[in-house]
Amino acid sequence: MKIELETIEPVSKSPFRLLHDPKLSHLFYWHFHPEYEIVYIEGANGTRHVGDHISEYEETDLVLIGSNIPHLNFDYGVKTTYREEVVHIKPSFKSTFVDPIPELQSLNRLLDLSRYGIAFHGETKKVVGKLLKELHTLKPFEYFMAIMNILKRLSQSNEFELLHKKPYKNRYSKKEQSRIRDIYALIDERYQGKISVDEVAKFCNLTKPAFCRYFKKATGSTFIEFLNQYRISQSKRLLLSGKNVSETCFECGFESLSYFNRTFKKVTGENPSAFKKRLQGN
Repeated sequence: MKIELETIEPVSKSPFRLLHDPKLSHLFYWHFHPEYEIVYIEGANGTRHVGDHISEYEETDLVLIGSNIPHLNFDYGVKTTYREEVVHIKPSFKSTFVDPIPELQSLNRLLDLSRYGIAFHGETKKVVGKLLKELHTLKPFEYFMAIMNILKRLSQSNEFELLHKKPYKNRYSKKEQSRIRDIYALIDERYQGKISVDEVAKFCNLTKPAFCRYFKKATGSTFIEFLNQYRISQSKRLLLSGKNVSETCFECGFESLSYFNRTFKKVTGENPSAFKKRLQGN
């Protein structure tokens, strides 16, 4: 799996694109894209990993993800029979259609809130889930109006939680995305072993000082900080999948259990054992 900017081809002039029941459960697909995304899944227990937020959902989930927020496919690792509907909304829908029209300001607020990541529950999840499952059967005009109705219901709902305390910011400019994708792919391929700053600098055709300045500016973190954050992100997944703390430590590239525990607590605010116990309890 490569961490990447997902490029969604403009197959039509419609601001919406439906992915009807995609099946990616075999793939750990950590990605981001400019489009807003509505995800509905049912018949599954899985991981909700959006930006810096990670939690578990049971049976069903309905989430609105903002533009360029990295997220994991919600069906990753699911073994049961499930159904998923995904709607992508082009950024231009907000800027050219929603923003100028006073009557659509509730949708404007909804799309602004999506920068936090939004998980819906209760009757909203039930009703909107049903509407999403019908989209693939509709003709173009009814399809467009049905999505507008879905957005209206989401914008009027009070049955939601924000997944971040402040808007999630993806730090990568378009100019930086290609190089960042290559660095991400290298980290994803090699994070279980030793990766030195020198070899990554050489990989980028930069001197070590130039690479360190570039990476800090692009991501807001040093390379080692970023690598540790990625390893901790992977360790969360392993802990939730049933691995014990020691197994997780070495499978994620940490050379000592004490350093893993210190790093995990620094990144998450709790030690690995407490994290696993809390998530399993929830």
